[in-house]
Amino acid sequence: MSSFWRRCSSCKREIAFEKTYWTCSVSTCNRKRTALQFCSVRCWEAHLPVARHRDAWAEEQRSPSRAQWADEQMQAANAESRRRLVRPAATRADAKLDGDVPLDTLVVVTKIKNYIRARGDMKTSDRVMDALSAHLRQIADRAIREAVRNERKTVLDRDVRAVLERDFIYKP
Repeated sequence: MSSFWRRCSSCKREIAFEKTYWTCSVSTCNRKRTALQFCSVRCWEAHLPVARHRDAWAEEQRSPSRAQWADEQMQAANAESRRRLVRPAATRADAKLDGDVPLDTLVVVTKIKNYIRARGDMKTSDRVMDALSAHLRQIADRAIREAVRNERKTVLDRDVRAVLERDFIYKP
């Protein structure tokens, strides 16, 4: 464990446990991710030109004791260690896969036509775009299921690759 609580956001000097420090009265300076703290009013004043607050003042605070800080850190670590469970695929991923999603064209028509013309010196029917879009929707739907199966809420490139390799015999 460190010998001090935090560092000053301006001069980077150490702020000891159970000592006075100052915070900015403006809420954007006190958000969890920002959490600006200053060792002196002079350091607080140094941040004003950069922050460009209309109306602000320094608020005096007291840093926690070493025991209180250790307890806060333990609680934060315990909260992070709990995993967030993703709802099963039947309730979340399959719910919108049935038909309430727009069936727009998912490819750039001119890019596909240019590619086919450059690759095979051929023209392309407009109905090709519908077939390609349907194929892309099928891949996307399976990638969504793959992400849910892996208990994630984000579809990653590895989900798409897994679908292509497993279902469409694709080897990059």
